[in-house]
Amino acid sequence: MMLNKPSNKLAKKSMLSQSGLGMVEVLVTLFILSIGLLGVASLQFVGSFSNADALNRTQAVFVAQQFSERLNANAMSSDVTDGFVVDNNYFDDEIYNFDNLTCSVTDASPYECHCKAHPAAIANCQTGDCNSAELAEFDGYQMSCAAARNNPNAQISLTCTDKDLGDTDLCSAGSIHEVIVSWPVRNWQGNERVLNSACNKTLTDSNDCVVVEVAL
Repeated sequence: MMLNKPSNKLAKKSMLSQSGLGMVEVLVTLFILSIGLLGVASLQFVGSFSNADALNRTQAVFVAQQFSERLNANAMSSDVTDGFVVDNNYFDDEIYNFDNLTCSVTDASPYECHCKAHPAAIANCQTGDCNSAELAEFDGYQMSCAAARNNPNAQISLTCTDKDLGDTDLCSAGSIHEVIVSWPVRNWQGNERVLNSACNKTLTDSNDCVVVEVAL
């Protein structure tokens, strides 16, 4: 009895079909792998934003708390009422964020420009005696350096909800002082941030911040 052998044509066609199927599997595998790698890259990108936000917030909390401690340490008796106040110079916006200083170095960060060496325009209260106004300016300078050290875009400010607008103290005894450390943020992956109005002076601002309230 003789068996019919498959022709060479059928054998070659079968081999070609198997070869083609293997190539399709490889392409599909590569496609799935590329999608997975893109997903990993996206997670890393989002994670970098989260890590930066966490670092900025941690640093801001430290600076705000340190400034609040300085305010308490430098409080003095009010001349017009019972209680404690800080010098009016603390509420001069010019003493914060190096607004009262100039930088001659091109493309230098605020910290590199103003904090590597103590500026001659500001009294150094660590090495010499200072009056209350000079101490306020010194604190404003040092806290600005602390805020800008790790985040060059960070800004620090001090505001007051004054209980008595009729006296000479810009922040009367018993009033609430607000230390604010803010920094710019942006939305990513379509997630709209819920922004604190205390961090944003105008509708076009997009800042996050830490707010510490101080009562002397």
